[in-house]
Order: sequence, then C-alpha cells, then structure tokens
Amino acid sequence: MTPVPARILRSAYDELVAQPNPVGLDDELFREIILDHYRHPRHRGLLEPADVATHGHNPLCGDEVDLSLRVQGDQLEAVGFEGQGCSISMAAASMMSEEISGKSLTNTKDLIRRFRSMLLEGQDPASLGDIGDLEALAGVRRYAARIKCAMLPWTALEAGLTQLEGANGRADTD
Repeated sequence: MTPVPARILRSAYDELVAQPNPVGLDDELFREIILDHYRHPRHRGLLEPADVATHGHNPLCGDEVDLSLRVQGDQLEAVGFEGQGCSISMAAASMMSEEISGKSLTNTKDLIRRFRSMLLEGQDPASLGDIGDLEALAGVRRYAARIKCAMLPWTALEAGLTQLEGANGRADTD
C-alpha cells in the first residue's frame, strides 16, 4: 500500500466544518468565516525582504506555518505566511495576519494575550474587545485536539516577536 502524504489527509474536524450543519459549530456565520479564510487566505505569501521569519510546526498533526514580518519602527508594516495544514490552522494564520497587519507591536502583544485568553482559558470573546474575525475561532476550544492548530500561527508570531526584540536589544514588556 502506498502511503498518503500528510498534507492530503483531512481530519474529522475539517469534514465537520465543511458540512452544512457541523456538530459543535452552531453559528453558521462563524463556520463561513473560517471557511472563507481557509479558501481565500489573506496575506498569503512570504515577504521579501522580511525583518523576521519564523517557522511553526505541530508534530501531533503535521500542520506547518512559516511567518514573515516587516517592521517599521513600532509598527508591523506587513505580514505574510505560507503553510500547509488543516482548515483551522490555515484560517487562523489568515485571520491573525489580517488583524495584526499595521498594528503596533504593543497592540499585537495585547491581541496575542486576548486570543490566548479566549482559546485557552475560555474567556467570552465579547469581553475581549474587538478581535475581528478571530472570534470565529472561539468554538475551537470545544475540540481539545484542535486548540494547537488554532494556536500554531500565534506561537510562530510570539517566536518572531521574541526574535525581533533580541535583534533590536529591546526587553519584553509583557
């Protein structure tokens, strides 16, 4: 039997999200937002030149994301990503990139904190202020195996910000 490459395999969650009434994702609007970002990713493509480039990998499922950042002063001037993985990890990378592009590094760190709070601690998205399309990922917390998929681009972003601070001699203010 010929092995099937991991990037071709689809997860049970991907199959549920693609169904008209997926189990656990009652709000069709959120499902559509996730699918839209998966099918039509924003900020796809690595930046050249980039001030920071990072790679994230989830060994449990094989998802991978490469993230590149261009910084001007304290602003994320541009963000780009490439990757392969499930609908959640790729949609999360697209949503994250859209939300952080043009933001200050301070606001980006705050958004990381708020997203983590929503996904890992179960905080109500309504209490987090405006987080844009990222709110659609709140339902992922019902699927423990998928939380790492949604966190993958954020972990790569944190590594990139740490790398940037080290290169610029700035101390982390968090």
